[in-house]
Amino acid sequence: MAKILIGTYEATIYPEGNGYTGAISLGFGPDGKRQRVKRKGRTKAEVKTKLIEAAKELESGVKSSDKYTVRDAVEDWLSKGLKGRSTGTVSKLTTLARKHVIPLIGKEKLKRLTADQVDEWLDGLTGCLSTRTLGEVHAILKRAIRQAQARDLVMRNVAELVQTPTGKQGRPSKALTQNQADAVLKAAESSPLHAYVVLSLTTGIRTEEARALRWDHVVAWDKTAKGWRAVTDVGFKHERFAIYVWRADRVTGDTKTPKSRRTLEIPKLAAQALRQHHTQQAAARLKAGDAWKEHGLVFCTSVGTPLDAHNVRRSFRAITRQAEIGESWTPRELRHSFVSIMSANDVPLETIADLVGHAGTRVTEAVYRKQLKPVITKGAETMNAVFGTGKTRKRKSA
Repeated sequence: MAKILIGTYEATIYPEGNGYTGAISLGFGPDGKRQRVKRKGRTKAEVKTKLIEAAKELESGVKSSDKYTVRDAVEDWLSKGLKGRSTGTVSKLTTLARKHVIPLIGKEKLKRLTADQVDEWLDGLTGCLSTRTLGEVHAILKRAIRQAQARDLVMRNVAELVQTPTGKQGRPSKALTQNQADAVLKAAESSPLHAYVVLSLTTGIRTEEARALRWDHVVAWDKTAKGWRAVTDVGFKHERFAIYVWRADRVTGDTKTPKSRRTLEIPKLAAQALRQHHTQQAAARLKAGDAWKEHGLVFCTSVGTPLDAHNVRRSFRAITRQAEIGESWTPRELRHSFVSIMSANDVPLETIADLVGHAGTRVTEAVYRKQLKPVITKGAETMNAVFGTGKTRKRKSA
C-alpha cells in the first residue's frame, strides 16, 4: 500500500479487484467525523487524478457527482431557471433543449464535460440550425451549467469557453406585393383571423401587439366631445377610428420599447373589419355561455382566452395557402408588407419609423432595408435624371 501526498492531504493507493482503489483523508467535518474519500480506477494514475479532483472539489466547496449529467443540469434549469419568463418563451426553450441539447449531449457527466465536446456538439448542428438558433441552444447549455455552478454541482462552465459557430443562413423576411396583399385580404375574409390580418397589414403593428390589443384601446373620434373615446362606450357609428398600441403579449405586458407605445389612426378598411369582428365576437360570447372567459381582448379564442402565437401562425399559413402564394409566410411579414407599401408610396422614412414604433430611422433601415428599396434608390433615380443615364443630355443655354 503506497502512501502519497496530494497537496497537504495524505492518500493511499492499493490494488483491489481488477484495478486500484485510492483513499484520501480530508480532515474532519463540522460533525466531528473523519472525511475520507475513496476513488476507483483501472490504473494508479487514473486513481491519483480522481483523488486530486476530490481534494480540489472539497476546497472549493463543490460537491459534484459522477452521476449528475448534462441532462440533469438542463432539466434542473428548465424547472428552476425560467421563473418570470413568458409561457411562450418557456415553451420555446423547452422545445430547443429537448430537441437539440438533451438527446445529443445530455448523457455526458457534467463534471467530465469538456470544451472540445461542446465544440463538436455545436459544429454538428451548423448544417440544420441558423446562427440565431445555434446561439439560443448554446445559451441554454451555458445557463444550465451556470445554475449548476451556483449550486456547487460543478467547478467550471466549459460552455462559456466555446464560441458559437455560424449556422446555416436563415430565411430572410419578405413583403407581399400589391397583388399578393389583395389575394391575402380576399382569402382572409372567410377566416376568424380576418380582422387580425387587415389590421396588421394596414397599420404595421407587431404580432405581439395585435394579440394584446383590448377593445377599450380601440377608439372613435367623438365630434361632440372633440376627443377619442373607446368603442366600448360609444360604439362604431363614427367616421374616424384609432388604436392605442400600449400593450404587447410579453411577460410585463409592455410594448417592446417605450417608443413603441403609440396611437395610430386606422384606415376605413381596418375599421370596417373591426366593426364586423366585434359583432362576430359578441355572437361567439353568447354561444360559449359560461365557458366564456372575459379578457377584453380584440383577438381571442372562441372562449375569450388569449391567442397562442403558434396557432396564429398556423391559421395564417392556411390563409396564404388559400391565396395561392404558398405557406412560407408568417404573420410578422404583414408588418414588413406595411413598410413596403408605405415606402413604395413615397412616405418619408421618418414617418414610417414613427408608424412602426421605432425610436429612430436606424432600426427601420436595418430591419426593413429590403422593404425600403423604393426610398433608398430614390437618390440614384434623381441623379440619373440630373446627369443622364448614358445618353447625351441637352444643356441649357447660358
